[in-house]
Amino acid sequence: MLDRYKLGVLLQWLIVFLLSPACEASSLGLTVHVVPLDDDGGKTVRAHFSVITPSPCPDLAAVCAAGEDCQAHRTSLPFSYTQPSPAWCVRQWQKTVPSNYKGVFSLGLHSAFYVAINADPKIRANNGKLNRPPFVALPPPLRASVNCPVDFHVSTKDLDGDKVQCRFARADKGECRDCFPHSFLELDEESCTLTFTGNAAPGQYFIYLMAEDLIPSPPSRQILNNPPLSSVPVHLSLTVEESASSCSSRPLPLDGTPERDSVQFILPFQEAKFNAYYNAVQESVVEIAVVGPPDLYRVGFASVGPLAKMTMAWIRSENNLTQILPVCFVANTKSFQSELRCLWLYQREMRTLPAGTELRCNQTEMSLVLPVTSLVDVDLTKLQLNSPTCPVTYNNTHLTAHIPLGGCGTKAVHAGSELVYTNTLKTVHQTMISRRPSLILPLACRIPGAQVEGPYYLLDMPTERETFGEVRVWLEFHLPGQGPLSRFTSTPRFRSNFSPQARARRDAALNNNTQTGSQLKEMVKQLDLYVMSNCSVSRAEMIVTECMESETEDFTGSEPILEKGCMMSNSTLEIITEKSTSKIFRLNINTMKVSGTKMYVECKLNLCIATRPSDKCPDLCGNTSRSSVLVDSVFTSTYSIRSGPVSLMMEDFMNRNESISPTPSNNVTDAPPSNVTSPTEPTSLKPATPKPGSPKPPTFPGSTPPSSQIPNMTPTNATSTGNTTTSQAPEAAASWITGVILMSISIFLQMNLLQ
Repeated sequence: MLDRYKLGVLLQWLIVFLLSPACEASSLGLTVHVVPLDDDGGKTVRAHFSVITPSPCPDLAAVCAAGEDCQAHRTSLPFSYTQPSPAWCVRQWQKTVPSNYKGVFSLGLHSAFYVAINADPKIRANNGKLNRPPFVALPPPLRASVNCPVDFHVSTKDLDGDKVQCRFARADKGECRDCFPHSFLELDEESCTLTFTGNAAPGQYFIYLMAEDLIPSPPSRQILNNPPLSSVPVHLSLTVEESASSCSSRPLPLDGTPERDSVQFILPFQEAKFNAYYNAVQESVVEIAVVGPPDLYRVGFASVGPLAKMTMAWIRSENNLTQILPVCFVANTKSFQSELRCLWLYQREMRTLPAGTELRCNQTEMSLVLPVTSLVDVDLTKLQLNSPTCPVTYNNTHLTAHIPLGGCGTKAVHAGSELVYTNTLKTVHQTMISRRPSLILPLACRIPGAQVEGPYYLLDMPTERETFGEVRVWLEFHLPGQGPLSRFTSTPRFRSNFSPQARARRDAALNNNTQTGSQLKEMVKQLDLYVMSNCSVSRAEMIVTECMESETEDFTGSEPILEKGCMMSNSTLEIITEKSTSKIFRLNINTMKVSGTKMYVECKLNLCIATRPSDKCPDLCGNTSRSSVLVDSVFTSTYSIRSGPVSLMMEDFMNRNESISPTPSNNVTDAPPSNVTSPTEPTSLKPATPKPGSPKPPTFPGSTPPSSQIPNMTPTNATSTGNTTTSQAPEAAASWITGVILMSISIFLQMNLLQ
């Protein structure tokens, strides 16, 4: 009886334990960037949390209690993605905690996470300052396939120049709860590289690491007792999936994608902008997943056949974020993930300028007066603005410059709700290496958000409809030599010569003969598939990425006609026409795998405009290894169109007027049907800068706007191509325009501290 009672109590305890908040959710990813506070000698730290949680995204209301030194980062540009399933999102906040901290924090009602920070204050002997713990970049959730080994590099940086290494967290040290190393994971502690051996069953696994900084030592001399200066937690997740094909089918980054662990230095109000390009041969990229600082813009995502691209940008406004900020990204297909890449944004520290420095802003220009005495050993003859054509004058006492808001390389960016005009006065050396001091002087005129409100500052991105017109796409089927483009199909010229053109023309001529009674009882031998659009933009081109046929309406069993824009067999040939916004494919029914008397066809396509008149949109079957084929093109969203039943009996086909869908159907609606693919993000266009009161400039697709103007881009049901408009500051008193200047004087060789 007693044993039964004990067993009942034990079962109740286990149920309570398993349903407790600490066990309800595991972190899909977590990092903490720790910044010691000088006010109390490092006894407390500012902890910057980044956490990946399953969707739906939990609320941040619970992370900051009343009276705490805490800030939740709520952004209009959330990081939210779909792969791996279930969907996931990123939550970020910062909070002051003890330097030696262990605790559980909650997100929403069903997510609780345990963290352990060991950052006890230590004064560095080399500079007498508090030691700064290492920074670890948070990657998107990791993915791998069964029996496919892969390495995952965890990107780290240390502002003190210390050596950073990683190890598995230990429960006996209070660093994690219920954590243990997985047998299929190996960790190179020196390089912080995880290796998945491939020997794991499909499922989701959680990884708990600690990143530590150690005093570096020369290779020739090893320090025997070199304990870590601090330890910070790193949580990762790995989703192992069934392998759909070979292990070499991962998306590959193309030229122009930031290199792993690269660094971009950013001045105040400067924009850091970079692109990611991928080539995915096996499967198309469904998303480029990114984890980065709050208000990191991600725009212009396009996935066309094997190619994919996206633009990312971050503008440095006034913030209390960490000095270095990681951005990690991967390309996800349905079954695969590209290699992980992370770059770091380094916010340069600025020095305060001496008394007598003055920057004035008015309606048309900013004027700078700078005491020469503050520029010790700086070569004044080497100073210039963003544009070298604008003069910088100086005498024995002062340097002066008059900088128009609409010239001299002045740029307009949006920092939060403010409109900021920026320029930079800097030293330009003739050689890459110089031991003379360099001047970097950011200049900014800020227009408050209250003044920005109004028609002149409305950022209006033209929709896909405005760029490509009211696009409609549809399918038609015709016998060779018939249909609206019969002049091209009666004596066809083929783009791909899977069969001799002479025989193809002879076959086409036979099909053009008047059908006899006996022939009407036969199967159709050849059929022309018309992929049509009504787009009338002169430089627009159609790219058909995929077509498949099936004998059943639900496409449970299907055969490819085209994949990645390439014809899959000699049963299909493309007929060359003069109509760039439509395509015709000659289907040889005799050699296709069609056993019944009818079939259904589904195609996916994009419309494209090359941004330069001398260029063409990408040939998906040609050389797709260059990133420029996507950079120099503007795309619509991907349209998916499906035919009704296509009779393959000659008599039935003739009775139906040889066409299944003669009337164009509009697939771009406010509520698109299920056969229209999800829209991608808008493609960027170059902004015009009209004067106040001037008419809105015409839209021209093809160039790139400052990503600072991206927040107001609104995707439509199809991929929107966009244009931003800004203007000069309206006529107003200079009192509400604030001048901001900061300075950095340093030796050039010191600029590479994080390289």
